[in-house]
Amino acid sequence: MSKYIEKVENTVLPVIALRGLVVFPNMQTSFEINNKKSVKAVLSAPIFNNTVFLCALEEWENSDNFKLCKTGVTAKVKQALKLPDGNYRVLVEGKHRAEYTELYNDEYLKANLLVKSVIITDNGGVKGDALRLEAINTFENHIKMLPKMSPEILVSVQAIKDPGMLADFIASNVLFDYVDKQKILEITDPFKRLENLIIILKNESKILEIKSELHSKVRERIEENQREYFLKEQLKVIKDELGDASAEKEDDEYFTKIKESAFPEEVKEKLLKDYDRMTKMPFGSSENSVLKSYLDTVLDYPAGIKTKDVFSVEKARKILDADHDGLKKIKDRILEYIAVKQLAPDLKGQILCLVGPPGVGKSSVAKSVARALGRKFVRVSLGGIRDEADIRGHRKTYVGAMPGRIIAAVIQAKSENPVVLLDEIDKLSASVQGDPAAALLEVLDTDQNNAFRDHYMEIPTDLSDCIFIATANTSETIPHALYDRMEIINLPSYTTNEKISIFNNHLLPKQMKKHGLKKRNIKIDEPAVREIIEYYTKESGVRTLERRTADICRKVAMMIAEKGVKSVKITHDNVSELLGPRKVKPDSMLASDTVGVVNGLAWTELGGEMLQVEAQSFDGTGKLELTGKLGDVMKESAQAALSYIRKHAEKLGIDKDFYKTKDIHIHVPEGAVPKDGPSAGVTMISALVSELSGVPVRCDIAMTGEITLTGRVLPIGGLPEKSMAAYRNGIRTIIIPGENVSDLEEVDSVIKEKVAFIPVNSVSEVLELALVKPEKAENFDNKEIDIDIPVSENGFSVSKENVYLKRR
Repeated sequence: MSKYIEKVENTVLPVIALRGLVVFPNMQTSFEINNKKSVKAVLSAPIFNNTVFLCALEEWENSDNFKLCKTGVTAKVKQALKLPDGNYRVLVEGKHRAEYTELYNDEYLKANLLVKSVIITDNGGVKGDALRLEAINTFENHIKMLPKMSPEILVSVQAIKDPGMLADFIASNVLFDYVDKQKILEITDPFKRLENLIIILKNESKILEIKSELHSKVRERIEENQREYFLKEQLKVIKDELGDASAEKEDDEYFTKIKESAFPEEVKEKLLKDYDRMTKMPFGSSENSVLKSYLDTVLDYPAGIKTKDVFSVEKARKILDADHDGLKKIKDRILEYIAVKQLAPDLKGQILCLVGPPGVGKSSVAKSVARALGRKFVRVSLGGIRDEADIRGHRKTYVGAMPGRIIAAVIQAKSENPVVLLDEIDKLSASVQGDPAAALLEVLDTDQNNAFRDHYMEIPTDLSDCIFIATANTSETIPHALYDRMEIINLPSYTTNEKISIFNNHLLPKQMKKHGLKKRNIKIDEPAVREIIEYYTKESGVRTLERRTADICRKVAMMIAEKGVKSVKITHDNVSELLGPRKVKPDSMLASDTVGVVNGLAWTELGGEMLQVEAQSFDGTGKLELTGKLGDVMKESAQAALSYIRKHAEKLGIDKDFYKTKDIHIHVPEGAVPKDGPSAGVTMISALVSELSGVPVRCDIAMTGEITLTGRVLPIGGLPEKSMAAYRNGIRTIIIPGENVSDLEEVDSVIKEKVAFIPVNSVSEVLELALVKPEKAENFDNKEIDIDIPVSENGFSVSKENVYLKRR
């Protein structure tokens, strides 16, 4: 048999008055307060064990003239968060019903309370079960009329056994009028509370039912106005049943486009099915709109439409030469394609990847390729893409679905064989949405892309006639599977002479036209151009040079407009008047042979750089300090160099106990720039041997190469860029690994004429060349050094003249 026990306790708590809100026991809720007294009440809650009294306002005029409902709830403050506007967002959990007996209106409201708690054993027995079932049935009938009621609430209601808690839960989640909620809150007896809730729910259900009837009548009247539309739809269905719809279909624009398209028959059959579905859908329905957008997109695809290729090698060469200076590799490759296409018209599109530093013309050369071939050009930017759907498209059932960027590019080009530029392919990144690089594997595979399926299009599309030209600053971040599908062409940095040619033939005419200048308005001699390139730009490409050219044109335009000058001549001496003081102070080789300082060469995404490795030793306990923001690989190169020196200390004229008595510090400027890679091995070992032996290193030599513990010199990458950096900084002798001799074919011919490349295979050869030994210093003057020079498979080798060393 159930027992009903009521407990009453006296207490004093701060009061928070709520307007239009009722909180029930065992329920969590949050609300915002801006009343000063309520804020102070919340802030004082920690004094009262984080407990406050929440009470609804019955009447309100101002903060001093109001009336509170007699009954409220004690609540635990879980969180009080101050908002940017000064208000507080408070999260509370109701605990017990309470009535106040007296209010104190000081800094904040406080009240003497009678806290009431009721305990029912056995969930109220038979009476409790009967009331609970009746309440649940009434609740189920009521929520059927509510438009947006979560089914989880019904599951929660059915799980509650306690009659009082059930009444509180339903009242808190379903009742809309706070007056009704307050009535339920004021009833302490759980049975009476549940009985009153059932009555309120039934009354509200009747009101909702009447509203629903009125809404139905209004809707019927509106539908009468659409009677003509429905009759037309019925007429369509009748015609379909009688077989008379074919004549109407043939006059339809979509039907005609599908029939006349160049798609295969199985694709046409699929599109006609989608068209039939669309015509049977109610006009304006979401499914109708989806199918209409789908058919519009598919029918915009240029199936069977191709531009006619220009197979003139001579014409293509003129266009490529007119648009770009240099870039011999890519020009030759395109001309080879045109020549082969002329002999074998069925040759499919090519997939090239141009790798080089920014500003060397990778993107612009793709436009020239399209112009030379007479094809449409379209650019697809891949930088920052992290969603596979950007490549393959979204399923058409999704809201806002669209085809992937590849198909969108072909549609934009309005041709099935455009030149597609895949810009910044090395900047792709994977995420939880998939790996876009993996999606590109099918696009860039000539054996598969003749039937590429975009998720949105859902039909096979032929991409085999497209020429894909990808661009990247580095090939290291391109996934191997994707790298393997492309023909890699490395574009080196421009030499100063090439930049001068580009300035005169392209940049200056372009900027003069842009700024409204004519040839007679501006004259600039070659020394001035060289001054701009060397002291106002520091780049592998020509983007900064173009900006400096624009600066000059603006200054000249200002002189013409303001002072009436008709012509401005720019020379080496007056460049600074237009561009200000020199912005770039290029690194240069040391003025004299120095102990412990060696010229090294590095390669970055921006091109080649010359860096000087410095080594210092001093009395200590054998510590090795590495600074200059070095990566793990460079640190390991330093460790390998140190181990080699310890092994061969006596031969190198170094104290064999140096690792016990000397601390060594290796520094690589600039300290704020991260550096890594194995190619600084020979530089580090030369600096260490020089410092520990006291023998200076030749200041007119730069070097690059990876070393092993046994003293072998291993090949490195980026030789063309590194040699460019050395040449730019006045170095005329470079030590390279013997296995890199074949890479000299890719080095600019101007550099090969001016710079001597010395191949080496061991550390001892490096030290013999780099270190200046006083007792043998005269042997370096006009003497040839006997070095075995490896010959590459194609017969290229370094001439004897190129290893002829002269003392400065």
